[in-house]
Amino acid sequence: MVLLLTSCGADQAMKKGDNFFALGEYYDAAAQYRKAYNATPTKERTLRGQRALKMADCYRRINYTQRAIAAYANAIRYKQTDSLTYLYLGLQQLKNGSYKEAAKTFQTAIDSAVNDDIRQQARIGLRSAQQAPRWKEGGSRYTVKRMAVFNSRRADYSPMLAGTDFNQLYFTSTRNEAQGDEYSGITGTKNGDIFLSTKDERGNWTKPEVIDTELNSAEDEGACCFSPDGKTMYLTVCKTDEQYPRYATIASSPRSDAAWGKPIAVEISRDTLSLYAHPAVSPDGNWLYFVSDMPGGMGGLDIWRAMMTSHGVVGVENLGAPINTAGNEMFPTFRPNGDLYFSSDGHPGMGGLDIYIARPVQTTAEEGTGWTIEHPGYPLNSNADDFGMTFEGLYNRGYFSSNRGDGRGWDHIYSFENPEIVQSVKGWVYEKDGYELPAAQVYMVGNDGTNVKLSVRGDGSFTQQVRPGVDYVLLATCNGYLNHNEQLHIVEVEESEEHVLQFPLASITAPVLIDNIFYDFDRATLRPESKTALDELIKLLNENPNVTIELAAHCDYKGSAEYNKRLSQRRAESVVNYLIENGIKKERLTPVGYGKERPKTIRKKLTERFPYLKEGDVLTETFIQTLKPEEQEQCNQLNRRTEFRVLRTTFGLATSPLDTPNATGQ
Repeated sequence: MVLLLTSCGADQAMKKGDNFFALGEYYDAAAQYRKAYNATPTKERTLRGQRALKMADCYRRINYTQRAIAAYANAIRYKQTDSLTYLYLGLQQLKNGSYKEAAKTFQTAIDSAVNDDIRQQARIGLRSAQQAPRWKEGGSRYTVKRMAVFNSRRADYSPMLAGTDFNQLYFTSTRNEAQGDEYSGITGTKNGDIFLSTKDERGNWTKPEVIDTELNSAEDEGACCFSPDGKTMYLTVCKTDEQYPRYATIASSPRSDAAWGKPIAVEISRDTLSLYAHPAVSPDGNWLYFVSDMPGGMGGLDIWRAMMTSHGVVGVENLGAPINTAGNEMFPTFRPNGDLYFSSDGHPGMGGLDIYIARPVQTTAEEGTGWTIEHPGYPLNSNADDFGMTFEGLYNRGYFSSNRGDGRGWDHIYSFENPEIVQSVKGWVYEKDGYELPAAQVYMVGNDGTNVKLSVRGDGSFTQQVRPGVDYVLLATCNGYLNHNEQLHIVEVEESEEHVLQFPLASITAPVLIDNIFYDFDRATLRPESKTALDELIKLLNENPNVTIELAAHCDYKGSAEYNKRLSQRRAESVVNYLIENGIKKERLTPVGYGKERPKTIRKKLTERFPYLKEGDVLTETFIQTLKPEEQEQCNQLNRRTEFRVLRTTFGLATSPLDTPNATGQ
C-alpha cells in the first residue's frame, strides 16, 4: 500500500512537472521532477534515470550548474544516456570550471555520437576545455570588479549606460522592489523590471530605483538599449499566458517630458511562434539587431538584423557565419567604433556564455562587409555566463553582467576596463545666439578615406573616434542654417585625448549678432580687437560661397536720429571694407546703418544672462527708461550692435525665379 501511494505521488509530480515544462516554467518543473525522483524506488533504475534526466534538463536551463551535473551523473549511472546527454554534461562541467572532467565527457560524446551536429558541438566543447586553462593562465589587460552598488540578492543584468556624460545606468533586476507580487515559475524570482542608477555631484553611483512609469509592469521587462539620440528605448518584454509558454517580444518606449512611456510592440515579423529579444541599435541608427529562434537560422538562438525606417523595420536578415553557430548567440551590443560584442556558447570559450568581439571587414565588392571574431580572454570571460556589455563612450571601459561565483546561477553587474589609448573628437552644434540643434547633421571626411555621417544627440553634441596621422574636415549642416566646418589634424599621443570643437550655425531667417565688434568713440574706425570676430565671419562666408548678406549697424537711442543713422552707416561700411580687403566679393555685401530705428528684440537665450528681460521684449527708449540705471546701460549696450542677415543663398548660381533664402542652408 505504501509503495502504491508513493508511486501515485511520483506520477502526479511527474504530470505536474511535464505541465510546467511545457509552459517553460523550468524552476517549478525541476521541483516536481525532484519530488518524483526522490519518490521513485532505487530498484526502478530505468524510471529513476529518466526522471533524473528531466530534472537535469531543467537545472541546466535555469543555471543551477552543480545540481545539473549531479542529475546528469545520476542519469548516466542508471544507463539513461546518449551522446546528447554527454554533450550537456560536458557543457555543465565546462561551466563549473572542471576542465579535465569536461574534456573526458566531450570525448565520450564524440565517440558515441551518431549525429554530426552533436559531434561538431562536442568537438568545440573539447577545444574549449583544452583552451580555457591557457586563457585563464595567460590573462589579458582587462580588469574586472564586482559592483556592489548595483547588485542585489537576486539577478541584476544587462547594464546600459546613457546620458551625455554617461551618468545614468539602466539595468534589469528581479530584486524584491520589482513590480508584481508573483514569482516566476521559470526562475523562482520576481519578473524583471528596468532599474536606474545615476551619478551624484561627486561622481558616485546612487542606489538603483525602479523606473516608476508605464515602462515597467508585473510582466518581465529588460535587456534595453537606446537610439543614438537617446530619445527611444528598445527593450525585451516577456508576455505570460497560462495556457502557452511565455514568449519574448521587442518593444520601444518613447521619452517624453523626461519620462519613459508605455512600451509599444515592434513588429519584426508576422511569425508569432518565434521569440524576439535583446535589441541593439547600430551606431549609425540604421539597423536594429536582435536575437531570435525564427526559422532560417543556424541553430539555437541567432543574431539577426533589420533595417530601421520611418515605416518600421524591414528586410530581416541573419548575420550568418562566422558570428552565428549551431549553439546560442545572444545579447548583441555595439561599441561606438562599430565593433559588435555578443555572447555565445557555440564558439570555443571558457564555459557558459562567453563574450566575443566581431569587427567588420570589407572583403570584396560582391561579398560586402564580413566579420572577424575575437575572444577577449580572461578575466572578461570566465567559466560562467558573461554577457551584456555597455561602454562609456569611445573608451574600452564600462559594465557587463556575469553569474561567475554564484551557486544559484544569478547574474550580477561588473565593471571592466582595458587601458587603450583612444583619441576622439567631441563637437557641439548650436544656433549662434541660441540653443543646441539636435536636428543637425555632421559629416566627417579624412584623408585616410574616412567619410561618415554622424548623428547629433539631443543636447547638440556628437562624439567620434579619430586616428593619429589623419587630417579631418568636419561639416555641420542643418535646415534653415548656414554650414560651418572645422579642420582637425591628429598626432600620435601617449594618453587618451578628446578634441573639442564648436559648430555655431548662423540662421538664414533671423539677424545674427557679430559679437565683440568695437569702434573708436564717436567714429567708424574699427578697433584691432574687432578683427577676431570679423575673421570668423570671413571664414563663414568662405564656407558658404553662395550666400549674400546685409551688414547692419545699430545705435542706442542717445543722440539725434540723423546723426545715429550716419554714424551707423559709416560703421557698417567699415566692416564691409574689411571683408572686401580680405577676399569677400563686394557683390555679396550690403552695408546698412539703421541708427536707432530697429531696437533689439530679445530672444530666449539672452534671458539667461539678463533675468529681468523676457523673450519678445523690444528695447525701445520707452521700455529702457522703465528699468533701473544699471539695467538701462546694459540694454543700451545690447542696442549698440553689428549684425548680419542672409539675403540670398543663390549667389553665383543660375538665376532662379525664387531667388530667396532656401530652407536647407546649402
